[in-house]
Amino acid sequence: MDVVKWLAVAAVVIYAAIVAAMYVGQRSLLFPLRPDRTAPAQAGFPEAQEHMLMTQDGERLVTWLRQPAGPTNPLFLMFFGNGDNLGMIARHLRQMTEDGSGVLAVAYRGYSGSTGSPSEAGLTQDADAAYRFAVSVVPANRIVLFGYSLGSGVAVPLASRHQAAALVLFAPFSSAVAIAKADYPWIPVRFLMKDQFRSIDVVGKIKVPMLVVHGERDEVVPISFGRELYAAISAPKRFVALPQADHFSLFDYGGVSVIREFLGEFGLR
Repeated sequence: MDVVKWLAVAAVVIYAAIVAAMYVGQRSLLFPLRPDRTAPAQAGFPEAQEHMLMTQDGERLVTWLRQPAGPTNPLFLMFFGNGDNLGMIARHLRQMTEDGSGVLAVAYRGYSGSTGSPSEAGLTQDADAAYRFAVSVVPANRIVLFGYSLGSGVAVPLASRHQAAALVLFAPFSSAVAIAKADYPWIPVRFLMKDQFRSIDVVGKIKVPMLVVHGERDEVVPISFGRELYAAISAPKRFVALPQADHFSLFDYGGVSVIREFLGEFGLR
């Protein structure tokens, strides 16, 4: 009995130590920083210009802006995934602008030369700063909010707070905590996770047209999470599943053409 008792105690101690370590280090897991700063031209996107924005809590954000080609072209306000930086997504930004659309791509705090450390509250402030800049470039009714993966957890709440023309989501989730719970079922993540990005709690408030694009082979954010979020949308909406795409290849399997068709349907191109 003594051996069994001490084995049980050891197991509890080891479990507690693992949980404590994950609690302390959770932001490094959720936000694998990509701090390298690259000029747009160096990344193959010379049409864009770098702009520095100031958040209300004093952080400085690096953004890339390519102006829309004409007075009716949309401006995509783009929030990307937790493993991206501006240099890594340059080719996708170019794809988005080939039809004359503009883009404003935001580097979260701690990424691509932006100051500060990321958190859900911090990214909320980053999004608001980017939106303020976007409406100084074009009217709100020409801004298309775009969120990819973690960026969906930034773009959805932003769309619930501010006016826009439409919202496009690539590989979104109902909540980040739901994914964490699926990945770590043995940890009480709902009680321990600091940055839960509960998009499903606010998506029903959004009134603008919404497009959800998800890869059927996505193993990072399985398509079931995208479908769960989609079901909670009350605005005009469309769900497009790309059979060959995984989490990282939505642009490579026709994602941009899906966006253009969707926006054309609502007269936003």
